Amino acid sequence: MVQELLIAAVGVVSAGAVYTVAAARIVKQYERGVVLRLGRLRDDVRGPGFTMVLPGVERLRKVNMQIVTMPVPAQDGITRDNVTVRVDAVIYFKVVDAASAVVEVEDYRFAVSQMAQTSLRSIIGKSDLDDLLSNREKLNQGLELMIDSPAVGWGVQIDRVEIKDVSLPETMKRSMARQAEADRERRARVINADAELQASRKLAEAASEMSAQPAALQLRLLQTVVAVAAEKNSTLVLPFPVELLRFLERAQQPAPQQTAQPVPQPVNPAPEAPSTGGGGSPDVPAGQPGVRTPETPSGGAESAPPSGEQPAPAEGLPPAPPAPPASGPGRLRPATPTVSASDSGTSRPTGSKPLARH
Repeated sequence: MVQELLIAAVGVVSAGAVYTVAAARIVKQYERGVVLRLGRLRDDVRGPGFTMVLPGVERLRKVNMQIVTMPVPAQDGITRDNVTVRVDAVIYFKVVDAASAVVEVEDYRFAVSQMAQTSLRSIIGKSDLDDLLSNREKLNQGLELMIDSPAVGWGVQIDRVEIKDVSLPETMKRSMARQAEADRERRARVINADAELQASRKLAEAASEMSAQPAALQLRLLQTVVAVAAEKNSTLVLPFPVELLRFLERAQQPAPQQTAQPVPQPVNPAPEAPSTGGGGSPDVPAGQPGVRTPETPSGGAESAPPSGEQPAPAEGLPPAPPAPPASGPGRLRPATPTVSASDSGTSRPTGSKPLARH
């Protein structure tokens, strides 16, 4: 009898130990336990520590309450100013309601990941490239609001969202580099121009001061010579006064010449009428330069023209008729003149003089 009681007691203890082992659960400090009895949610959420469930009747699901760091895969998108970019981000979230995280959504991690990807693509399309590069704080806040809105019903709280990197095409990178280089060059030119303006004002003030004292300009000239000679160069530069150059230039200019008076050209006289005698000798024309044609007065005596008086021109007139006989019954024949060339290239008649025209 005693033996049977001992066997029964050992069996009860063994069954109790097996039941205890099967029903015992340990919940960690950063976890919460959600109990489902026969598939129905119990109101009480088991805290950290040792807890018991009914084996085969109740089921305990542990939910991690720590902050989860989840990287968001890189998403390709087109910005509002039509630039293709590739953006990736990281999201920080935690579960604040264990029961809702178990009941409301099948897998809250996967749901949050997909929501983060779609929200990231949406925020890319609504933003400009400059906002993605320089105004990330505003985009992070907008992205956090977009993900947190549906996640509240899942018992999940979005703690922080950060855009990690924005990848640009190589052509866009080169364009931005040229833009930055041009902007820096523009600022450098503005600074240089401002410096030249200030220097010109100071030089103008210095010139006005030196103009009052000519000796100051000479001293400045000597200082320049000393500064050039201090560099131990083999070439010495000596400034040359501009006034001396102007004096030499005026000295080299020729003196003004007097204008010569124009010399009048002699007028060609009318040609001499040909001789009508029977000798047949050629007559000398009276239109050549230097040939004097004597006149026969009405009394029959020959007289020479006054000195310095040129015969009247007879251009375009017909030849004069032969001279009439002087007097008496006989007719005088003019002697044949002989033409001799002089050194000056003119011809003078020799011998008897020809008769003049009437």
